Amino acid sequence: MSVTKTKQRRIIHMQIAPVKLKNLFSMKRIFFILLPLIVLAISMKSDKPAYQFFDADGDEMKYKKVIEMLEEADIVLFGELHNNPVSHWMQLEITKDLFELKGGKIAMGAEMFEADNQLMIDEYFEGFYDAKKFEAEARLWPNYKTDYKPLLEFAKEKKIKFVATNIPRRYASVVHKKGFEGLDSLPDESKRYFPPLPIDYDPELPGYKQMLEDMKSMGHANENLPKAQAVKDATMAWSILKNHENGKVFIHYHGTYHSNNFEGIGWYLKKKNPDLKIVTIAGVEQPDLDSLKAENKNLANIILAIDEDMTKTH
Repeated sequence: MSVTKTKQRRIIHMQIAPVKLKNLFSMKRIFFILLPLIVLAISMKSDKPAYQFFDADGDEMKYKKVIEMLEEADIVLFGELHNNPVSHWMQLEITKDLFELKGGKIAMGAEMFEADNQLMIDEYFEGFYDAKKFEAEARLWPNYKTDYKPLLEFAKEKKIKFVATNIPRRYASVVHKKGFEGLDSLPDESKRYFPPLPIDYDPELPGYKQMLEDMKSMGHANENLPKAQAVKDATMAWSILKNHENGKVFIHYHGTYHSNNFEGIGWYLKKKNPDLKIVTIAGVEQPDLDSLKAENKNLANIILAIDEDMTKTH
């Protein structure tokens, strides 16, 4: 009996062993199939933020803190990334919130509108013609409808002064070709659209100096190129100062290179009025938003870091 039982146990063991082995191989196969998914799940973040605010030192800022800083400013210089939808959305959101917090005491202005279009904007706001007519005749940027129209329409709806701050591009082109001296020969009527001559200019400012060095490295050594940039900065600052009122926050929208490193527009504003409280915002793109990259620190009082995979508006 004992021999028979032993044989039976061996037979049963031999039958069960392949099943266990087969199950083991199946489990291993499943494990190796699931391993990449497990690794991916571990590596993926629990959230996918599109943007993060930082201060100049690289410390994270909450939106509430950003608004508190801007509310106390005389002038906000919002440096945007022209083709970034988050930049434009944030401009609109900040403007709406400041309008509410300041009880409507804000003014708006933008690089994207040239000074000789001011009358057309004012007439449009007064209802002399509809949006279709305005958009057909004003010299608007290609991304106007998606990126700047919401700002202009908000100003129109809330009866906020909206200033066309930039020098007409034909005059910036004169500076590019002939230097500041080229502006002297323009008719007096033309000179209404930029600051009184001569234009202040410091070629040693790092931004202008770097611009010239970059062009030289590409074989385009035009000494007037940074002057053409400077006349835009000077005109925008001049336009802001003409329209700024005590007790109001003037929000200005422009490419971030016009105010990065507290130069450009900010330099001209401070030169004319050192007592102004100016808060700058710089838009940057980064592969991740966990921390502010070293090269983006100190670009502005507030840095709006945006995921570099963000879609573009044009």
